[in-house]
Amino acid sequence: MQAAASPISSDSSSQELFATLRDSIGQVFRGQSQLVDHLLVAVLARGHVLLEDVPGVGKTTLAEAVASALGCRFSRIQFTADLLPSDILGVSIFDAKADAFRFHAGPLFANVVLADEINRTPPKTQSSLLEAMNEAQVSVDGTLHPLPAPFVVIATQNPLEHHGTFPLPESQLDRFLMRLEVGYPDVDQERLLLQEAGDPVRRPEAVLEPSRVVQLQEEAMAVAVHPDIEEYVLALLRATRESSELLLGASPRAGQALVRAAKARAFLEGRAFVTPDDVLALSESVLAHRLVPSYSDNGSLASGSRSSEVLAGLLDTVPIPR
Repeated sequence: MQAAASPISSDSSSQELFATLRDSIGQVFRGQSQLVDHLLVAVLARGHVLLEDVPGVGKTTLAEAVASALGCRFSRIQFTADLLPSDILGVSIFDAKADAFRFHAGPLFANVVLADEINRTPPKTQSSLLEAMNEAQVSVDGTLHPLPAPFVVIATQNPLEHHGTFPLPESQLDRFLMRLEVGYPDVDQERLLLQEAGDPVRRPEAVLEPSRVVQLQEEAMAVAVHPDIEEYVLALLRATRESSELLLGASPRAGQALVRAAKARAFLEGRAFVTPDDVLALSESVLAHRLVPSYSDNGSLASGSRSSEVLAGLLDTVPIPR
C-alpha cells in the first residue's frame, strides 16, 4: 500500500523538494525529521551512511521509505557469517547455447542498498562491498560492471552486540559519509505506531526518479564554498590531528566529505553557498566515526561516544568565520 504524495516538477525549488520528500517519508517513518534530513543530505552528496542502533527502531523502514520517495530501486542484503562476495556482487555463469559467460548481477545492483548488520559478515565480504561503494562499480572475473546511478548504501549495525561480529576497521569506517543513530521515537510518535500495529505496510509514493536524483546531486555539488569556510574546515581537521585526546584525527577524505555534505545541506535549504552553520550541523555525523580516541577500544559504543565528546570540545575552540 502506498501513501499519497504529490510528484514535484523539475523546476521546483530545493526547499520545496526537501519539504515534499520529508513529508512523503514522514508518512511512513514517524518523527525524527533531523535523521531524515541527514539521510537526504547523504544522498545528494553521493555518500553512504552507517546507521547504528538497537533492533526494532525502524532502520529498515527508514531505508525503504527513502528509496520509495526517491523513486529508486531498493535492495536489502542480510549480512551473515557465511555470506560470500559473489552473493552480493553477482556471478558469471556459462551459457552453453551462447557459448559464452553471462553475468548475473547480485543484489548490490540497486539504487539504495540496505546492508543489514554489516558487522556480522567476514572482512573479505565487507571489503567487496566497501570497494564497490568507493568505485561505484564491481569487478567479476576481470570484467568491470558499473553500478546504477544514484548508488547509496545504508549499512546497519547494533553497537551493543559484539559476539559473532567483525567490527569495521577505521579504514572502512572512513568510507561512510556519515554515521547516524536512529534512537527511539517520542511518546506521541510511539503511540501512533501502536495504533497502526497490524495495518498494511505503507510505502511513500515516488516523487522523483533516478535520473532526477542524479541531476540534483550535480546541482548540489555546484554550491559555492567561500575560502573562509574552507579555512574553517581545514582548521577543524588540524585540531583533530593535534588533539592529545585522539589517537587518530580526521583524514583529508574526511574534509572532502564534510564539504560535500555542507554543500548538500545548503542546497536543500535553498542556498547557493555554504555557511558555517552547515559545517557545524554536520560535523559530528561526518567526522566522529573517523576519529579514534587515545584510550578505549576501537569500534565500541564507548569509543564512538568519546569521539563525539572530544569533537564537541574541539568545535568550541575553532574560531567560526563571520
